[in-house]
Formats: sequence, structure tokens, C-alpha cells
Amino acid sequence: MGAILAVSQSTPDPEVIARAAEVARSGGVLVLPTDSVYGLACAATSGNPAHGRIFEIKRRERTQTLPWFVADAADLSVYGEGVPAWALRLAGAFWPGALTLVVRASAAVPAEYSQPGPDGPTIALRVPGSELCRQLVRALGAPLAQTSANTHGAPAATSGHGVEPGIVASADLVLDAGPAPVGVASTIVDATGAVPHVLRAGAIGEPEVLLAAR
Repeated sequence: MGAILAVSQSTPDPEVIARAAEVARSGGVLVLPTDSVYGLACAATSGNPAHGRIFEIKRRERTQTLPWFVADAADLSVYGEGVPAWALRLAGAFWPGALTLVVRASAAVPAEYSQPGPDGPTIALRVPGSELCRQLVRALGAPLAQTSANTHGAPAATSGHGVEPGIVASADLVLDAGPAPVGVASTIVDATGAVPHVLRAGAIGEPEVLLAAR
């Protein structure tokens, strides 16, 4: 079990950011607050053993890949390939925020993080509405591969106190910012086709997505 540090999502202490980045850079697993729910995260770098540990901690089969947190909307063009114009409009409307876009993965995405598909690999990207998370990605110099901080099938934690003790015990560092401001998982949109396809309804409603994509 690692340390538990109090942190602000809007004005994080630079020393906390530096420590969290070093833990992630060294192959550690983080529990961290996001704008939506609490997450388990690791550096999205090739060969990182923390990637596999997250699946073990969650007790989830590795049939699905982990979405990435990126720092800026411009990263959509770095890690995505052939991103449609309507998806760029969605990013402009809802990022930073609780919207995850599934796009075709570029060559910058290591194979172990992409989801195989009939038309090529994909990657799920989000710029979270959390200054803490975005600063951490920038300090790390790599995206964060992340998923909700709960065992598979259990409710997602919406506060630091709500994270399961077993999850806390398995992580290398826990950042606690109290209640997550949104408290609802992100909306996931498939952005690999000509029109948006909502894969999971979340904090942003489907009508809002469809309107912004026009």
C-alpha cells in the first residue's frame, strides 16, 4: 500500500503532481480523482507492468482496453488517425469534460493499449475536466491509461472515502480530493464512422452529443 495524499483537483500542489508523476513513471499504479469518478491509472507507455496490474486489481479480464487521459484537445490528432470533423467539433464542445471519444489509433499508440477491430485498432481518449489530471499528464510526458477505481461489477467510487479498501491497498499512491464534482461516468462515443454512435450514456446526454456533432 502506498501513501494517501490530499489534493485539490482545481489547484493541485506542484509537489503532489511531481510525486504522482514519478510514481507513474516508475511503473506504479495510482488511484486518482477525476471530474467524473475516481480512477485507477498508470503511464500509457510500452511494456509498463502497471498496465497489467490494473486489470488484476480490478479483477477484470483483459478483453477490453483502458481509455486514455490526454492533456489537450490537440492530442486527438496525435493519438487518433482519420478523426472525422464532427468528432473534432465534439472535442471542442465538451473537452475538458466527461466525454470519451473512441477513434482509430495512430502509430503513436503502443499495440498493447489499442483495441483490435475489423477496420484497424482503436483507442479511447478523453481530456478530463480536472486540472490535476491534465497537469499530471503533462508532468509525466505521456497519457494516463485509466479506468474506474472499483473491482469489476462494483459501483464506481465518487469520493476518496468510497474507494474500496482492497483497491487502496493495491495502489502505489492514492490521491484524495474528496467528492468528484460530476459523480457520473463519462459518455463514450464511437468516432470511427461517419456519424456519432453513443456507446455509453453518461454525464453528457445523447441529444447534446448529436446536436454538437452537427
